[in-house]
Amino acid sequence: MVTAMSDSQKVATEYIDTVYNNLKEKHGHEPEFLQAVKEILYSLTPVFAQRPEYMEASLLERIVEPERVVKFRVSWEDDHGKIQVNRGYRVQYSSAIGPYKGGLRFHPSVNESIIKFLGFEQIFKNSLTGQPIGGAKGGSDFDPKGKSDAEIMRFCQAFMTELHKYIGPDVDVPAGDIGVGAREIGFLFGQYNRIRGAYEPGVITGKLPRFGGSLARKEATGYGCVYFVQEMLKEINLSFAGATVVVSGSGNVSTYAIEKAQQLGAKVVACSDSNGYIYDPNGIDLDTVKEIKEVQHGRIKEYVETHSNATYTEGCQGIWTIPCDIALPCATQNEINEEAAKTLVKNGVKAVGEGANMPSTLQAIDVYFANDVLFAPAKAANAGGVAVSALEMAQNSMRLFWTFEEVDQKLHVIMTSIYNNCVKAAKEFGHEGNLLIGANIAGFLKVADAMIAQGVI
Repeated sequence: MVTAMSDSQKVATEYIDTVYNNLKEKHGHEPEFLQAVKEILYSLTPVFAQRPEYMEASLLERIVEPERVVKFRVSWEDDHGKIQVNRGYRVQYSSAIGPYKGGLRFHPSVNESIIKFLGFEQIFKNSLTGQPIGGAKGGSDFDPKGKSDAEIMRFCQAFMTELHKYIGPDVDVPAGDIGVGAREIGFLFGQYNRIRGAYEPGVITGKLPRFGGSLARKEATGYGCVYFVQEMLKEINLSFAGATVVVSGSGNVSTYAIEKAQQLGAKVVACSDSNGYIYDPNGIDLDTVKEIKEVQHGRIKEYVETHSNATYTEGCQGIWTIPCDIALPCATQNEINEEAAKTLVKNGVKAVGEGANMPSTLQAIDVYFANDVLFAPAKAANAGGVAVSALEMAQNSMRLFWTFEEVDQKLHVIMTSIYNNCVKAAKEFGHEGNLLIGANIAGFLKVADAMIAQGVI
C-alpha cells in the first residue's frame, strides 16, 4: 500500500529535489560525490517536513558546498633523481561543531569527486561520535605501492610542505586513510614540525604511541565496526558467537575487524586485497595475515603457501559469493553492487556492517532492506577510527596517555552510543529500524542546529 505524502512532506521533497538537481547540474562529472549526497539528502526528508526552519535557513544549499577546497601540486624526486608530479587535495567541509577532521588517502584513484564524497560523509560521521570535530578529507593520486621508503618520505615531505598552510591543532587535523599508515603519518608529522619550528602533536592523528599517538588507534575502526554490529545483532537475538563471517580487505580496518570478530567467537572464513581473495573453511589464521600484510608487506595470495586447506582466487568480487551470516565490507567504496547483494541474500546473510566508506551501492542497500538484512551504514559503523582520533587529540591537549584498555572501553561506549542514537532518530522521524536513515538524521541534526545557532553564512 502506498501512503500519500502530506503537504509538508511534498514541500520537503521538492526542496531536496531542487538542491540535488542544482548540485547535479554543477557537479555531474563527480559521480562518487553525487552518490553520497543523494543517499544522505533524501533520507532527511522527514526532518525538513517537521522542521521547515531548516529550509528557510537554506541549510542544504550551505552544507553540500565545502567551506574550502584546496588543490595543489606535489613535486618530489624519485630514487633515480627524476622529478615526479602528483596532485594533492584537502576539502574542508564543515567546521560548525569543531576543527576540520578527516583522513588523507594516497591512491591512484584519488580525485576531487572522491575526496568530496569522503569529506561530505565525514561531517555526519564525526557528528555521530559525539566529539567536537568537523568534517574534512584529503589526499593525493600518489601510489605508495612499489615505492621505496625514501621515495615515500620525500613525497610526504613535499605534500606537507604544501598542506601545512591550511592545517593546525585548532584548525584542521588530518589522519590516515588508504595508503597512509603509521609510516606516512610519521613523515608528514616530522615535516610539519620542521616547518613550524615547534612540536605540535595535536596537528595530526594516527601517530605512533611513542611520539604522541594513542593506543588502540590502529584497531579502532575494525573494533568499532564489530562493536556496532554486535549491538545491532542483539535486536534479533544473534551474536558473533558461532557465526560465519566474510571480511573484505586486509588492511587495518579488515585485520582488526577480523580480530575482534574472532575474539567474540565468530569464524571468519575469507578476506582479500586488491588482487584477489582467500577462503579458508577452517577459519582465517590472523597471525599469518598480519605477518604477510603488516611485516612483509606482501600479497594475500601468499596465505595459501602455508595453509593447504585455503584457496586463493584472482579478482575481488567473488568474495561475496561465499556463504556467510555476517558480511563486513572493509575494502573500498562500491565493492558490493546489486548483484553481489542478491548473492549474499541468497546465501543467507543476516547482517552487513560497513567497515569501509560507502562500500555498498545504493542498489545494494535497497536489496538489504527489501530482504530484511540488518544493515550498519558506514558513517555509523566505521566511526570508531575517527572517534579514537578525537581521543588522541584529547590526550595530546591534556598531555596525558591512556592505556589500551581505557581507550578501548571509551571506544566501546562511543559505538554503543552511536547505535542507540541512530535507533532513536530513526524511530522519532518515522523510520523505525532503518539505521541508515537514523544515522543520517542523528548526524545532521547536531550540525544543523550548530549552524543555526552560529548564524553561519
